[in-house]
Amino acid sequence: MKLHEIREARAAKVQEARALLDTAAGKLNADQQKTFDVLKSEITALEGQEQRAAFVEECERRAMGQPADKHVAELQSRISVIDAINAQIEGRSLSGALAEFNQEQKRIGIASRGVLVPASLFEKRATTTTAAQIVPDDYAPNEYVGLLRNSMVVQRLGARVLPNLRGDLVIPKAATAHTAEWLAEGDKLTGSNATYDSIKLTPRHVGAKTELSRQLLQQSSPAVEALVRDDFVQIVSLAVDKAMLHGDGIKEPLGLIGRTGLAGDVQTGNLATLSWATFLELFEKLALVNANPNGIVTHAEVVTKLRSTLKTTGLPGYLMENGQVGGINVSATNQLAAKAGSPDKGRLIMGDFSQILIGQWGALDILANPFAQDSFDAGAVQIRVMATMDMQVRHEAGFVLVEDLGL
Repeated sequence: MKLHEIREARAAKVQEARALLDTAAGKLNADQQKTFDVLKSEITALEGQEQRAAFVEECERRAMGQPADKHVAELQSRISVIDAINAQIEGRSLSGALAEFNQEQKRIGIASRGVLVPASLFEKRATTTTAAQIVPDDYAPNEYVGLLRNSMVVQRLGARVLPNLRGDLVIPKAATAHTAEWLAEGDKLTGSNATYDSIKLTPRHVGAKTELSRQLLQQSSPAVEALVRDDFVQIVSLAVDKAMLHGDGIKEPLGLIGRTGLAGDVQTGNLATLSWATFLELFEKLALVNANPNGIVTHAEVVTKLRSTLKTTGLPGYLMENGQVGGINVSATNQLAAKAGSPDKGRLIMGDFSQILIGQWGALDILANPFAQDSFDAGAVQIRVMATMDMQVRHEAGFVLVEDLGL
């Protein structure tokens, strides 16, 4: 059944169960109890079907670049991060869209000591809104000056997000394919068997503590909501983004840099002698495994080298022009560090970043603590932000890692 059909069927069963309870005034006889138990079992089964169907539809929408379910998107757009924090500080119940979202999360089995908010709120850097008519004259949150932070690149380059996971996720993967045979008249096919492998995403937890002033949380300005979201984007998303590149595979996901050294893993390239010819060898490595690169990730020092190295000696034109090398966009970020040494060596990763899968378990968990000693003394509120995710790569050979570029 389609998702809307499952929801309609569940609603009908719930209505039937309610009518049964109302008829019996809450006191069921043996036959009514038996009927109610059947309805309860059917509702539970339909809820499981709904959860699975919603997960598959959301994955399909994301894979095709389509927007989320309209009802879900509309509900999430009405959720306020500041309301989630203030409800905990003031000890009041959640209300509105925030309450509806948390009830839905608990219904599907996600527990939290804090308040859950959609991870989708933090997938893009929030922009600050000017709302002069409701901002106090003596306070201007819309003019807040934040830190200069690293640029996030991995998800922007096409990493696929798998939201709302429950248990560990195992995805089957073809290791070798069937082969075709040419036959002479009367020959028999010998046959060949494909072999299979799998990749597994396991929940890993990332979190941080931050502190917000009580005055900031009390400002009745949409700009403050954007400011707080922006801060949380940087706290959690930067940690996740860096793990995609440098993760150690222990507490963190195993990043691209750690996926070299075995057959089928991330390929390695050589740019110790930086030239157009050595760069073409990187493209060739990817072409030989049928990979189509959609991005190059590197850091500022390498960008400087690429912009200042002639493509052909004595002729105009540099390796990197208009933000591209060989038609592939170059993204520079301090999330990717140079390889330490004496001297340091430049790093870059080229490949098809849509091969990266990012699994998300549940929503972002925000817990406010107005009684932490240092924060309490300053009249501030300590905020703990936690997220659960993992990362895997569908085809590691679709990437080439370079770690020997002279700076």
